[in-house]
Amino acid sequence: MSHDQPLIYLDHNATTPVAPQVLDAMLPYLRDQYGNPSSDHPTGRAAARAVAVARAQVAALIGADPAEIIFTSGGTESNNLAIRGTASIANPTRRRIITTVVEHPATTAPLAHLNAAGWTITALPVTSAGTVDAAMAATELGPDVALVTMMLAQNETGAILPVPTVAAAAHAVGALMHTDAAQAIGKIEVNVDALGVDLLSIAGHKCYAPKGVGALYRRAGTPLGPVLFGAGQEGGVRPGTENVPGIVGLGAACELAGGRLDADGVRLAVLRDTLWEQLRDAIPGSVRHTPKGSLPNTLMVSFPDVLGRAVLAASPGLAASTGSACHAGQDTPAATLLAMGTTPEVALGAVRLSLGHGTTTADIDNAVRIFVRGYGDCATSSLR
Repeated sequence: MSHDQPLIYLDHNATTPVAPQVLDAMLPYLRDQYGNPSSDHPTGRAAARAVAVARAQVAALIGADPAEIIFTSGGTESNNLAIRGTASIANPTRRRIITTVVEHPATTAPLAHLNAAGWTITALPVTSAGTVDAAMAATELGPDVALVTMMLAQNETGAILPVPTVAAAAHAVGALMHTDAAQAIGKIEVNVDALGVDLLSIAGHKCYAPKGVGALYRRAGTPLGPVLFGAGQEGGVRPGTENVPGIVGLGAACELAGGRLDADGVRLAVLRDTLWEQLRDAIPGSVRHTPKGSLPNTLMVSFPDVLGRAVLAASPGLAASTGSACHAGQDTPAATLLAMGTTPEVALGAVRLSLGHGTTTADIDNAVRIFVRGYGDCATSSLR
């Protein structure tokens, strides 16, 4: 890649750039407005007002009340607080949590921690389209279930899961419903009442805010114990001096997302489908894993007879994610694809391409050229 050739960034599901408007909103709180929101003087009160404005901005994007927003350090902490905080005060007769086999490690790791402590974790399988059969999920629910935790949009395939239907079934047996909405926020409409959830996680860096800030929506009246202990900020549920610049950035990002959600969704879906069509035509045998009705920006595709990791390595100037991992020289296919019934050989050829607000038609055309050349190099070398 030459120095005058800009990077084509197709990894927005991994992280997004901080939007210029977000950075502008944050800068005063990194420079002059450095007060602690708990301090009772003008600088502290200015910080407290900024946090309150951001709380209202985040709430507005998801149809919540500002008092239902708890600021955290990111999606991982939000998921831990939702899952472990629910478990810490659950009725002793409820010692089971239902989840899915395609969750992010920010969900599976705290569940594994609870499993080691004696909780039963039921992981629902997914269909070939990467989603959950809601009727089958309902059959797993019973009076022993404290919580159902199911992501709203899958981070690798972009599949959208049936959260509203499962939430209704969970509530029918007295269980709470949590969704990890990190990948959905800013890409599709997210409304807590339409979803029927009690708890919802947000990660700032997935929606053009900085890393290190997030939020947990907690519906009014939902019981939740703290995971951290300290001075009692955020209603005593998440103590610690607030990350004011980050919180302001998250608020600005949520307001920005609300204003461009519809237009961005339509535009990115067209670009994503164009990308797929061009790749499919240029590289026969390519397989699309992203189902219809998925996140508009996400495309997971497998190239035939090569490693996805090798194709990316042979595609300088392009930033994307592989669908497999390499440990000690051994390539492992994405567990999500295997759970969907994809063969290991096909899964090893997968890459995830995720578009963003700055992605252009020229980016798509150039990305296809780079991929075709990289695939050709890999296919040729594999035949030697």
